[in-house]
Amino acid sequence: MISYRQPGVVLTDHFFSVPLDHDKPDGEQIELFARGLVAAGRERDDLPWLLYLEGGPGHGARRPVGRPDWIGRALREFRVLLLDQRGTGRSTPADRQTLPARGGPAEQADYLAHFRSDSIVRDCEWIRPRLTGGAPWTVLGQSFGGFCAVSYLSSAPEGLRAALITGGLPSLDATAADVYRAAYPRIERKNLAHYARYPQDAGTARRVVAHLSENPTELPGGHCFPVEAFQSLGILLGAGSGSHRLHYLLESAFTRTPAGPRLSDTFLEGAREVLSCATRPLYALLHESIYAQDGAATNWAAERVRAEFPQFDAAAALAADEPPLFTGETFAPWSVGADPALRPLADTARLLAERTGWTPLYDPERLAANEVPVAAAVYHDDMYVDTEHALSTARAVRGLRTWVTDEFEHDGVRASGPRVLDRLLALARGEA
Repeated sequence: MISYRQPGVVLTDHFFSVPLDHDKPDGEQIELFARGLVAAGRERDDLPWLLYLEGGPGHGARRPVGRPDWIGRALREFRVLLLDQRGTGRSTPADRQTLPARGGPAEQADYLAHFRSDSIVRDCEWIRPRLTGGAPWTVLGQSFGGFCAVSYLSSAPEGLRAALITGGLPSLDATAADVYRAAYPRIERKNLAHYARYPQDAGTARRVVAHLSENPTELPGGHCFPVEAFQSLGILLGAGSGSHRLHYLLESAFTRTPAGPRLSDTFLEGAREVLSCATRPLYALLHESIYAQDGAATNWAAERVRAEFPQFDAAAALAADEPPLFTGETFAPWSVGADPALRPLADTARLLAERTGWTPLYDPERLAANEVPVAAAVYHDDMYVDTEHALSTARAVRGLRTWVTDEFEHDGVRASGPRVLDRLLALARGEA
């Protein structure tokens, strides 16, 4: 272990060896990285642990400096553990550079099938006794981290002192197609709200679509940028500041050149920063698998369901002189092929999309008998997680208390400072 200091906090780096397949504990091992945080001056205090599970899938835990937003609130009474979930951050990586060591696409897909929330929960239970001496801990799950928390309640509730979920109550039984069928109307509403806020963006978006339709374009680093990729910038619209970020990106879209107006380097670099999966390849490769529970293949559900919503056809919007609609958190074969970080893994992605035999991630009977204090922030009309799905699950988990709010978007736990975590702790403790 290595410890070091930042303003107001002492950080300790932890590494753990865990089984790739927990059903084979003596088999292949992978490494997990986690960063422990404790308030400066309280290093020797006997404090309970709070485990933070990041969203995604495929995102490493955040890299804080000092005691920002909810972390400052947590450090008043907890030690905090920021876990790089398997395959992310400083844990054993799973990307275009490392996966070829597994073999071909079939072997790579078999390997990545061990990277869903059920395996992440078993990782946490492997780590917990080694870190806490066996004491249960509190879990804070953001987005996909909340999915993991519900899986935790389903499979190992004895490890939990409390579960706090923010923007991450999953449906217990919806298929991937069901999830996206519910998502596209929400995405459309976010588009309409954006264009109402920034009506000037409608013309700019039409100009970009027209330009891309006639001019094959690459982003810096060789990322292909077809119209569908431009529409994917709508992933920004699910965050509290996302509409504003999209506007500022669009206002830099064109620059004057001797050859006439062209997409600016500033805009293209900004688009690359939003769209690239170089630091999070599992976000694309495993995204639909987080909804797979019925044994059936997901089969690129987001792209299949999109065909049911013709209002997202950018060419038709252009022909009708309507503003094109941006899409959201969706992946398709073209998006894998467009990204240099994903392109070498295209066959692996296809095999994961075609994979059958996915097992359930949640246990409705165990959740109905839950005894762990659970509190969840449900963000009204969350672009990433359907509100009705979330509330249905809330009703299915015994004792779960919800806070439904439209004050924040999906990133409320970060955008709110200490407020979301403070509210969830109060709900879980019966103080609110």
